[in-house]
This record gives sequence, C-alpha cells and structure tokens, in this order.
Amino acid sequence: MEKGQAFVEIAPRLRGLRESVGLSVEELAEKIKVRPDTVQVYEEGETEIPVSFLKDVAQACGVDLTSLIAGHEAHLHDYTLVRKGQGHSVERRADYDYLHLASRFTNKKMEPFLVTVPPKDENELVWNEHSGQEFIYLLRGRLEIWLDQRRHELEVGDSIYFDSTIPHALRGLDEEEAMFLDVIS
Repeated sequence: MEKGQAFVEIAPRLRGLRESVGLSVEELAEKIKVRPDTVQVYEEGETEIPVSFLKDVAQACGVDLTSLIAGHEAHLHDYTLVRKGQGHSVERRADYDYLHLASRFTNKKMEPFLVTVPPKDENELVWNEHSGQEFIYLLRGRLEIWLDQRRHELEVGDSIYFDSTIPHALRGLDEEEAMFLDVIS
C-alpha cells in the first residue's frame, strides 16, 4: 500500500462499525452532521478520510478513534507513555506524516499528533475544515498556516489555537519541512 493510502484499510472498518451499531448511512450522517454521500464516499475507500471525520464517527458509535485508525482497541486507562518516534503512524495523507501520540489510551478527550508537513507552493495547498478545535505548537522549521483568508507564519515555539470549522491549510516554509504538535478536540 502506498504512503497515504491507509483509507483503503480504514474504509471497511467504517462500514463495519456503522453496521455493527445498527445505523444506516443516513442515520450516521445525521448524527455527525455530514451529508450521506460523504459517509458513502469514505466507506468506499477511494479517497483520503480526514482524522476529524474518523473522530466524529468513533464518538457517535461509542468506540475509540484507535479502533478505526489501527484496527484494534485502545486499552490503557491511567496513562500512556510514548517514546520518541514511537507513536502510531497514521499514513492518511500523502503529503503529511502523522504520529498519533495517544493511540493506546481509552476515552480520550483530545487527539494528539506529531505532524510533519513539507514545503510546497502556495497553489498546492490542501484545505481542510472539520468540527472541533485545534492547537498547534511548532517544534521545528517554519510553518505557514492559512485560516480562511488570513495567513500566519509560525516560528519554533509559536502556537496557534483555532476553531477547526474555519477552512485551513498548512505548508512548511524556506524549502524545509515543519514539524509540530497538533492536538484536535
């Protein structure tokens, strides 16, 4: 499977979870406030699936996000320790690298990721929007983040907290990757 093609494995888990909790496509769509065709497209496994969509489905179906991403249940209740470089790799997008930093912890209130984004031209930006809120803390490089039509540049040590329903896009600057802690709620 090519990098960024995890949605091929996740799609049948989505369908299986929805069916196991007895929801139709329309009922799930209503619960997570998306159109039924959005649910169908992601269940077909033909396109990338946003982590925020997976989080919403997991919450609506009463399971941990880990079960959709990794195919197994999280099992730690008190704490989870993740050593450097040992997070669960989530290859959901060809242009970003994600390490899930709490995949083994159950009943999470937030989803922490270590994300690496490459440099790219402004015309190659990939826009995203989803429910919830997001916190980014820049660890390495310089990061450009667009929130709708507002452009911001982050330096190492800078952070930004925003409403994730605002269309947003990211890219590394100075021809280098940017690495940041990303917490989604």
